[in-house]
Formats: sequence, structure tokens, C-alpha cells
Amino acid sequence: MSTSKTTPTAQLATEATRLAGDPDARRAVQRRVLAVVVLSQVLGGAGLAAGITVGALLAQEMLGTDSLSGLPAGLFTLGSALAAFLVGRLSQARGRRIGLGTGFAVGGLGATGVVVAAVTGSVILLFVALFVYGAGTATNLQARYAGTDLALPTERGTAISIALVSTTLGAVAGPNLVEPLGELATAVGVPALAGPFMLAAAAYLAAGTALFALLRPDPLLLAQHLPVHVSPALVHDGPPADAQVAPARPGVGVFVGATVMVLTQIAMVAIMTMTPIHMRAHGHDLGEVGLVIGIHVGAMYLPSLITGALVDKVGRIPMAIASGITLLAAGVAAAVAPGDSLGGLILALALLGLGGNFGLIAGTALIVDATVPQNRARTQGSVDVLIALGGAGGGAMSGVVVAGTSFATLGLAGGVLSLLLIPVVLWYRRARTS
Repeated sequence: MSTSKTTPTAQLATEATRLAGDPDARRAVQRRVLAVVVLSQVLGGAGLAAGITVGALLAQEMLGTDSLSGLPAGLFTLGSALAAFLVGRLSQARGRRIGLGTGFAVGGLGATGVVVAAVTGSVILLFVALFVYGAGTATNLQARYAGTDLALPTERGTAISIALVSTTLGAVAGPNLVEPLGELATAVGVPALAGPFMLAAAAYLAAGTALFALLRPDPLLLAQHLPVHVSPALVHDGPPADAQVAPARPGVGVFVGATVMVLTQIAMVAIMTMTPIHMRAHGHDLGEVGLVIGIHVGAMYLPSLITGALVDKVGRIPMAIASGITLLAAGVAAAVAPGDSLGGLILALALLGLGGNFGLIAGTALIVDATVPQNRARTQGSVDVLIALGGAGGGAMSGVVVAGTSFATLGLAGGVLSLLLIPVVLWYRRARTS
């Protein structure tokens, strides 16, 4: 007597058929996926906060110069570019569970390497480890896509926002733990500025473990088996006018979504990277640096639930325009705020985070709208490569700009650059309606 086993592919096809005609069942699976994504984002947020809070300060301490203090941000964002490409390809082939879990594990290894570099005083190891640490940053960013694989077009912005707002808990806590983590690090014989990277190593490894163990069924693999046209009962009221790219021109939607996110990232990373150096030069202590960066990171993620709803209801394009205007206001605020004004820097970095939040959610929704499950992860990974390269360039050049001119010049340049996304999205809107 022979027995037959159902293959994983057949199981996914059977489950997809069931979900295609059952709105409640599909939403139940989507809720489970989002719960796991939320857990990984909370942990991942704590990990990514280390690099943006003390990365530049650690390099400054080890190198003894300010002119290269933007290099850590450039290195871990460059590393995140390679990781984004690889995680996207791995996710497309093996699913989100394997792709994201592996990315977080590699990021944890990189954070561990930064701690070892700080203990041994090895600048070369520091640079290599920061590059590897970037895998965690890329994976944390790509995890937002996992929440959209099973979401309806009218709910994609909200799904993205749930993933991003979850990052807030870890990402805001991380910068504000700089001093206690520094004390803990010193107590065990590790330089104080490496303390946050100890947290990053544990957080990234925990996030990877959670995804490996819990992200079942895999949302991307399941979405690949869903029919293109779902039951009308699953669609209520239809998406806003600009929520879906015309099938004949999906590349245009990918281009515009990528442009929004790349320009946003360049402006944000450049100003954010040099803020700790600027503050330390004007007498601010580590606690104040952590507060400003914590508020900035909170503004990047905490408004996400509202932003996601606006992206779904008002539209992708209006929110992308709002991003450019808000980033310009952030750059002007950073330029005019006195160096010793804690309140002025808080305002500038809060606006910077808010503008980044608008651009990231609007741009992500445009990318999801313009792709299908059969090419989504691969395309998303490629777009995130561009985002990471933009951030790497912004971070690496920020130190050079400040050393050659001033922090105020950097702020104004970042604000003006962000305005370039407005003519791009307006062209996109005219092209769609013509």
C-alpha cells in the first residue's frame, strides 16, 4: 500500500484557493503575518538605532578625525545595498521567511564584529563589520514589504504603516539607552560607544530567529498562488485614483516610487549622520544626542499609522509631495538652529523624520502597486539597493560637506535636493491621466 505526501507547493496552492474566496480567512492569515512582522520590527528597530546614534562617534574616536566621521553611515548603508539585493533575490526564490531571517542573522554577526573591533582597536575590522552590519538595516527595511504580500490594494498603505510603526519601540528606545549601555559595556571591558552595538547584535539575532520560526505560511509564496482577480467581496470601495499603476506601464510606477524613496533617503541620511558630530562640537552630551536622534527615529516611524491611512485614502502622489515639502522645512530648520539650541535641533530632526516617513510609505506603496508576487521581492530588493546607495552617498559625503563648509550648508542642500521628487511625481500624475 503506497502513501502520497502533499508537496509544499501543492499545500500553498490549496490554501491560496481557499483564501481567494474567503475574505475572513484571508484577513486572518494577514493578521498572523503582520503579528510576526511586528515582532521582528520591534527587535530590528533596536538594532538599527545603534549605527545612526553612535556609529559616527565611534569612528571619530577610533580615527581621531571629524572629516571621516560620516564614513560609518556610508559603510553600513553600502553594506545594506548589497544585502538588499541578496535578500530580495533569496526572498523571491525561497520566501520572506528565509530571506528576512538570513538577513537579520548576518546583521547580528556584523554588530558583533563592531564590538570586537572597538575592543581590539582595529579600524579595518570596524569598517568590515559596519559593512556587514548593514545587512540588518536592509532587512529591517525590507520586512515592511512582507506585510503587504497578502494585503488588498486599498489596505497596502496601512499594512506598510503597521510594520513601520512597530520599529518605533526598539528604534526610539535604542538611542535613549546609549548611556546605560555605555556603562554596561565599560563594566565588561568594552568601550562605551560599542555598548549600543551589543544590543544590536542580540536584537538582530532575535529578529532573525523569530522570522525563521514563526513566519508560516510564508506570505510571498502564498501570494504567488493567489489568482490575479480576487473575489469582489474582498474589495471594498476600490483603491484611490493613484493607488494602482496601469498594467501596461508598471515600470513607470517602480521608477517613480524608487525616485521618491532615494531622494528622501539621501537628504535624511546626510543631515542625520552629521547631527551627533555637530551637537558634540557645541557641547551637547551623549544623553542629549540620544534624545535628538530618538525623537528623529520616532518621527520616522511613529506617525506611520496615520500616514498609511492617508496614503490609502488621499493617495500616493499627494503624500510624496508632502514629503518633499516637509524635508525642505527640516533642512531650513537645521540650517538656522543655533548649534547650542537643543529645541531647534529637536524640531529639525523631528521634521526630517516625518518627511522621511511620508516618502517611505508613499514610495513603498507605489512599488507594491506596480509589481506582482512573481517579481515583487526581486524588484523590491533592487529598489532598496538604490535607496541604500543613496543613503551611503549621503552619509559618506556629509562629513566632507560639513568639513568644507558648515552644518547649515548641509541642511539647506538636503532640503533643496528633496524638492526634486515633486516634479517627478507631478509628471507621473500627468502621464497617467493623459
